[in-house]
Amino acid sequence: MAEKLKIIPLGGLNEIGKNMTVLEYGKDIIIIDCGLGFPEDDMYGVDLVIADMTYLVKNQEKIRGMFLTHGHEDHIGGIPYAMQQFSCPIHGTRLTAGLVKLKLEEHHLERKVKLFTHEAGEVVKAGCFQVEFIHVNHSIADAVAFAVKTPVGTLVFSGDFKIDAMAEDGMIDLTRFGQLGKEGVLAFLCDSTNVERPGFTPSERSVTDSFDRQFSGCRQRIIVTTFASNAFRLQSLLNVAHKHGRKVAVTGRSMENILKVSTDLGYLKIPNNTLVDINAIKSLPKDKIVIVSTGSQGENMSALYRMAFSGHRQVEIQAGDRVIISASAIPGNEKSISKIINELYRKGAEVIYDKLEGLHVSGHACQEELKIMHALLHPRFFIPIHGEQRHLQAHARLAQSLGMDAKNIFISDIGKVLDLTKATCKWGGTVPAGKILVDGTGVGDVGSVVLRDRKHLAQDGMLVVVVNLSSEDGSVITGPDIITRGFVYVKESENLMEELRVIAAHAIDRCLAGGTRDWSALKANIKSDLSGYLFKTTKRNPMILPVIMEI
Repeated sequence: MAEKLKIIPLGGLNEIGKNMTVLEYGKDIIIIDCGLGFPEDDMYGVDLVIADMTYLVKNQEKIRGMFLTHGHEDHIGGIPYAMQQFSCPIHGTRLTAGLVKLKLEEHHLERKVKLFTHEAGEVVKAGCFQVEFIHVNHSIADAVAFAVKTPVGTLVFSGDFKIDAMAEDGMIDLTRFGQLGKEGVLAFLCDSTNVERPGFTPSERSVTDSFDRQFSGCRQRIIVTTFASNAFRLQSLLNVAHKHGRKVAVTGRSMENILKVSTDLGYLKIPNNTLVDINAIKSLPKDKIVIVSTGSQGENMSALYRMAFSGHRQVEIQAGDRVIISASAIPGNEKSISKIINELYRKGAEVIYDKLEGLHVSGHACQEELKIMHALLHPRFFIPIHGEQRHLQAHARLAQSLGMDAKNIFISDIGKVLDLTKATCKWGGTVPAGKILVDGTGVGDVGSVVLRDRKHLAQDGMLVVVVNLSSEDGSVITGPDIITRGFVYVKESENLMEELRVIAAHAIDRCLAGGTRDWSALKANIKSDLSGYLFKTTKRNPMILPVIMEI
């Protein structure tokens, strides 16, 4: 039988973030993007979420390369964790490669990984695949789509994109997409993030005018927070600040990194005498300073968060400060952002975050732009990617409205395999896939059991029962003592604590009277008696941990 091309999404479907797709044909595999996701509300203590890469580790001898569409965290953030499990060449445009280099150095992987830099228009051969880089517009410079020539036909990956005729780095290469459509596209895998929005996404240049309005006539200190990776937005801020005679100070590690990489590579042109060190702002008048900060998503310990909650070493929010939030909320971050906004207001700041102010535009295509891409490429098969189920379904309906047959549209999920030939596309089984949780330096050591325990502790607290038994006859020497955390305030619940000690003592006596020295049975009895009593009297179910020691 002839080989089939396998399309295996490991992330980016039915979720926002951790975008990662595998293409496999015969003995060759290439990987498109390797992103991370952010933890959900019930993932207590988890820092990051990455894709399950078990399949790639198992087949690492087949991997011919990793290709990156652009430098956002949801497309490159998982690379250090991937490269700790397997190694392969990584290919990206200049800015993307510059950001990946920083990550590799931070994780001491720069010597292990070969990093290759390419320009839009280049074609890279990787095994049986030929990957063409195509310029697109997005909210970060050097974003590309990929046309991947395979033995069964050409696949087009849109990456994250929009159509911006006034883009700083030039308009998306629609001509090349039109040529590919004429040559024949077997399958189109397209970003679905903004598919529910009608019309066109506004140009990034419109934000410059909005900044100009906010700066004009303002006599107070201005603090702006935005996505660190948006070098175009940083350029706008620098230009507008220079126009209004203000100095710019940058705070936040990711913002400082982007500023350095973008400047070194020539993507950011800083007007003369505009940039100052954050430590120099105290010597400048309020109406002569702009602070550009991380924290647009309400992240704990981001620069804006620390400013708002008086934890920043150089900057504290003062009454009258104008704080501009030039970003939209990533789904799931709304509460964190609201928390910071409320605290900023409490400190007396003026907070400008309304969408009507035009201080942010998306980097993703809306419906009319998506229609243009579908019309240019006219693919045989369509696979919506980058979105939750509602986005994927809406994109499927949009494709049908353009005349595509429903049987040629495949809404996939992570781990599901699509088998393609020159004329067919069918489901072909599954591979291991899911979410790997990163907590500090631990990768994957926080699983469902640990998360369940953390949730239990967060909801009801814990109660520890400590008892010392004689190693000779098993009699109680001291205890039982009750220690609680996150359950009740002990000093106000002394009667309850005494009742719990009595119940625990009865449970111990009952076991010992039966002649048992089985500590697991003794612990089970203590837990059973205490949990039953606590639920009956308090309607709470704390985690109960009996600790038995022999002396």
